[in-house]
Amino acid sequence: MMRPIHRWVWSDPHRRARKLLAFAETEADGGRDLARASELTGDALLRRLYLRHAQDEMRHADMFRTRGRALLASLSKGDDTSTLDAMWIAPGERGLDDLRVDGESDESLLAFLHLSERSAQERFTAYHAAVLADPDTRDVFTSILRDEAFHMNYTYAQLRRVSPRRHGWRLWLARASRFWKAYLRLSSAIAGLFGGIMLVVQYFVLLPVFALLAKRAAKKENDGWSAPQKARSLRSQY
Repeated sequence: MMRPIHRWVWSDPHRRARKLLAFAETEADGGRDLARASELTGDALLRRLYLRHAQDEMRHADMFRTRGRALLASLSKGDDTSTLDAMWIAPGERGLDDLRVDGESDESLLAFLHLSERSAQERFTAYHAAVLADPDTRDVFTSILRDEAFHMNYTYAQLRRVSPRRHGWRLWLARASRFWKAYLRLSSAIAGLFGGIMLVVQYFVLLPVFALLAKRAAKKENDGWSAPQKARSLRSQY
């Protein structure tokens, strides 16, 4: 059902370039978080895997950034008519999604990473199919998808290793956390939309009414200084 929408989102080359550059920032941020996770874990195997994962994320950032800049360089600025990036329709990999790595255990981090990588694989597969007319961008997604499959598999395998009895519960908690963050993002977007609508209504509907009433009231006022209607004593402040 989303294929036509994804094709529309990725059809504009300027929007495609901006989205690739945004993906690069997300991947780089995830790589930094994973590097920090490798410093905090006491598991030697996880340390090596986190470092490998961090290197992959930074490489993905370079690939997205290089392709995005190449696209922008091949286009003229005057032809850019797309103002909507549609990140909420076609987001990239959310990485650790602003997760506080310092406060997470290996079990919770692995569960969150597994769900994040699985979601990223699904999104990138859809984007890979949506850029048929851009083989260079399609090759970028092809290379990244291979890494995403490895990331998804190793996180699940390691989660079962470090938490053999409670890995299902860890995954459930991670899903609940992702659902809550998605709800907050949606609520913020809706609040921003309604806030913009209310500002437009106030500016174009309510403000002209108050301006008209102010003009009508101003016509009843005398110009300049006016003397009081009744003479009052100069010795009294009243």
